[in-house]
Amino acid sequence: MARFEELQTFVRVVEAGSLTAAAGQLGIAKSAVSRRLSELEGRLGAQLLRRTTRRLSLTDTGRSYFDRAQRILADVAEAEAAVSQAHDTLQGRLRVAAPLSFGLLHLGPAITEFMQYHPRVRFDLDFNDRQVDLLAEDIDVAIRIARLEDSSLVARRLWSSRLVLCASPAYLREYGIPATPADLASHQELVYTNSPGPRQWILHGTDDQPHRVRAQERLRSNNGDFLCRAAVAGQGVLLAPTFIVHEPLRSGELVPLLPGYTHAEISAYALYPQTRHLSQRVRAFVKFLAERFAGVPYWDRDLPV
Repeated sequence: MARFEELQTFVRVVEAGSLTAAAGQLGIAKSAVSRRLSELEGRLGAQLLRRTTRRLSLTDTGRSYFDRAQRILADVAEAEAAVSQAHDTLQGRLRVAAPLSFGLLHLGPAITEFMQYHPRVRFDLDFNDRQVDLLAEDIDVAIRIARLEDSSLVARRLWSSRLVLCASPAYLREYGIPATPADLASHQELVYTNSPGPRQWILHGTDDQPHRVRAQERLRSNNGDFLCRAAVAGQGVLLAPTFIVHEPLRSGELVPLLPGYTHAEISAYALYPQTRHLSQRVRAFVKFLAERFAGVPYWDRDLPV
């Protein structure tokens, strides 16, 4: 019981910004708040807060402990709600990591809809194209669009997306339309730098044999949405997933190339750590995403490819 009170007091102090305010919210004396913090730091053998006469601030250790403590308290509140037959009311924080372009274009609207159903869930979003470490960075769910390696994480497949080789009409008027994969060697390539493996295009024809081509590098970026805009502006040829280029393909701002050839699909997964006590927030959110993106993704419907 004492450990839980110490945990609860620490979180309340950080959220309230002072010992006095936290004491008022908890309904206990300021001296009791100070004692609990001291006992917590003594038991842990680490300083969590820097205290001066004017302000409180978290140490690096305190910041990491605060994130986990918040989650523990949220899980306890959720468990109590379930026991009291309010199991349909989700609450607490969800920390989600996702690639930037997909996060802005598609995951953002999905999260907004989820929040309308579950208004007591708070989101902490990390939109970044780097591959995050879920355990080290305290991430609840990561959306990963890649071929997965063996992992201790749990993975649930959400959808697959095609890759399309495309360029703008203005670019093709200047450089010509490639008729075979070999023709691509003389073209300007827009390179997505986060792709694993060697930089090359791999196309499959009717003979199902892979055609490996390297074009002339024109522009490099770790963001697919930026490369899409560069392709629309006529700067080169881009190989990109349809969830990024679907709108310019529909409008004609980008034109698919070599329609007789295909590229390997990429799949998206929701990843989360293996744990015996997975929170209902994580379960509900992953289930929601799987249902929302089930079947043929909306960005792949009625494309001119």
